[in-house]
Amino acid sequence: MKPLGKPNRQPLAYLPFLQHLPAEQLNELADCIKTRHFSRNQVILRADETDRYMYIITSGTVKVVQASDKGKESILAIHKKGDFFGEMGILDGQTSPATVIALEETTLALISRADFHDLFLADPAISRQIITFLCGRLRDSWLMQRVQSSGNAEERVVALLRHMAARHGVQDQRGTILTMRLTHQEIAEFVSLSRETVSRLLARLARNGTIEILPGRKILLNKSFNI
Repeated sequence: MKPLGKPNRQPLAYLPFLQHLPAEQLNELADCIKTRHFSRNQVILRADETDRYMYIITSGTVKVVQASDKGKESILAIHKKGDFFGEMGILDGQTSPATVIALEETTLALISRADFHDLFLADPAISRQIITFLCGRLRDSWLMQRVQSSGNAEERVVALLRHMAARHGVQDQRGTILTMRLTHQEIAEFVSLSRETVSRLLARLARNGTIEILPGRKILLNKSFNI
């Protein structure tokens, strides 16, 4: 983790729950924000740590994970640019329920608990937007529970690809490209399978023409894939 940097005003304009604010108010908010940079696989927040900040992703991608008693890691969610996390701890004062790790070079904007309460919760419009985001995140967690409890291994992988297409898919003439670059191990952690099983299932789907593995770990869901 690199040291705290100076406030960066520009990323705030792209955050969905701040888009209604005028430039002057964005500048005022930016004065309370610091930035931190994390490298790939670096731990940002550990489970059971006390959240002192809300983190807003201004570039990069992070994964939210939990480890079982046996040490097996499961991915609960993936957040990308414009998403945020850590809000639960600064709302209820409890420790983090999961560990957050950078999937790639990632830059975060940090908002302290005091500034969050003073600047965000005091603004009804921002409060409503944050509630909307939290509801969406809860729905995502329910969907992921359904993915992880799907019948057989192939159904789990297909359900995950369908879920990722809805959140991270880009349409082109061939079908839907998943822009989230996940390794086979990371997909396995999402669906509680072994990496070998995931590799075998992805190869089978590719042979069937349902998907295509693209350079850079991207996956194309062909039009025959029922999204």
